[in-house]
Formats: sequence, structure tokens, C-alpha cells
Amino acid sequence: MIASLFRRRTRPDIDRLYGAIMAAALSPAHYAQLGVPDTFEGRFECATLHMALALRRLGQLPPPAAEASQALVDRFFDGLDAAIRERGIGDVAVPRRMKTFMQAFYGRLNAYSAALSEGATGPALAGALGRNLLEGAEPSAALVETVRALAARLELADLAALTDRSEAVFSAPKLGEQP
Repeated sequence: MIASLFRRRTRPDIDRLYGAIMAAALSPAHYAQLGVPDTFEGRFECATLHMALALRRLGQLPPPAAEASQALVDRFFDGLDAAIRERGIGDVAVPRRMKTFMQAFYGRLNAYSAALSEGATGPALAGALGRNLLEGAEPSAALVETVRALAARLELADLAALTDRSEAVFSAPKLGEQP
């Protein structure tokens, strides 16, 4: 039993995947061309969307994808905690803010997963994007297509592609280009 404390766990490296997700989520095109609000909350929503897409794919892959998924969520919330603190939120208020963001995050994961499970032609994805990402506004066809294209690229990725070549998976084609 004590030996298990010293045994090194094998976990897929998720730093590259996390970096690719955040780079994609913070792409200026989302804010300038696709209507995502360029606010702290808008960036959180965009990062959550990208995380939801990655976590959905990781959930479809065999082990050790589940470990990668958990490591990715842990890394996301560590980064969110740091971002909240950088905004000047005091130590007393951080746990309350984190709880709010965590509830929003898991709610969005469920909404996006359900919307994507409906299929590529269903209106549920546009509804979920409008409610969450755009603060109730109607999403453009370009935004919906961009999200669908990323989901399609992720469907083709295995764990190695996600952890080792994630920049290529998450790099968005130019607006109007096919994936």
C-alpha cells in the first residue's frame, strides 16, 4: 500500500492540449468576426466550449483518455483560478467565484454534449451557442459551422493526435474554408 504512494502514475501529458485549446479559444477571430463578447466571461465561455469539444472526444477514446480528461479539467481550473486572482479578486472571494464557474462549466458541458449528440443538422447546437456563448443572441451561421467543423476534426483525432499534435487539430480553418 505504501509503495503505491511512491509509484509514478502514467498520465498523458496534457500541457500541449491545454495550450492548443486556450490558443484556439482566445483567437481574435471569435471575438472580432463571430460575435463572442470580448470580456472575461466571454473568454470563459469560449474556453469552456473548446474544452467541452475536447472532453467529449476524450470520453469516446479508450484508456488512458479518461486520465487525460481529468488532468485537462484540473489544468483548466488551475488556470481559471490564476486568472481570477490576476483580476484582483481577493482570497476570500475566489472559492465562491470558482464554485460559480465550475457550475457553469459543467452545465455547458452537458448542454454542448447533448446538442452535438443530436447531430450535425439539428438546431440544438445553435441554441446552446446562443444561450451560453453569445449571452442570448442568435449565433451566426459562420459560428455554428466553425464549431461543427472543429467537432468533426476532433472526431478523427486519437489520443496521440490530441496530446502530441493538438495544435493542428485545434487550428481553425479560415472562415468559409472547409475543414
